[in-house]
Amino acid sequence: MSQASTPPISGPSDAAMDPDRRTWLLATGAMGATAVTAVALPLVSSFAPSERAKALGASVHIDPAGIAPGEVRVVEWRGQPVWVMRRTPQMLATLEGMEGLADPDSKVRQQPPYAANTHRSIRPELLVTVGICTHLGCSPVTIAQGSSNPSVPADWKGGFFCPCHGSTFDFAGRVFRNKPAPTNLVVPPHHYLVDGTLQIGEDGAGA
Repeated sequence: MSQASTPPISGPSDAAMDPDRRTWLLATGAMGATAVTAVALPLVSSFAPSERAKALGASVHIDPAGIAPGEVRVVEWRGQPVWVMRRTPQMLATLEGMEGLADPDSKVRQQPPYAANTHRSIRPELLVTVGICTHLGCSPVTIAQGSSNPSVPADWKGGFFCPCHGSTFDFAGRVFRNKPAPTNLVVPPHHYLVDGTLQIGEDGAGA
């Protein structure tokens, strides 16, 4: 026994569509396109680098003359804090023959060739280093010699301590053995201009 075929269900044709409904659909589509464009424009514009972002790759300058002995000045370079520390003669004296260091001779390339020395700097009294622990990116703090801070050993000669996971560094940014930080602190490229200004981010002509 055959069944009667059911005619296909079809919507109204463009010709039969109510003019008011057609106008409403066109307006809705236009508003949707406008909304997508409104969302897309801020998104695309966010990909464009800001003026601050453009400047992050540039070198920075600092006059070290005003840094007092034992003081640390912080400047921003490529979005990172860079320490400029004027070390005292006592601080420099602790660097010679320092024991317990993981890389005392700076064999791991964490500094330019001209900073691969005991004090890891161009001028012995001025340390220039990125103030970020090489373990997980925390910022160490300065702890002076003779401190009663229980986080450092009793024979502590002064240096930097990372409170996040306990890594310790001497006043040249060299890490001690058996600490979470795998390498010494990073020394960025830098040099001194003829007027004594320190330029961070570029090697000198003779480097």
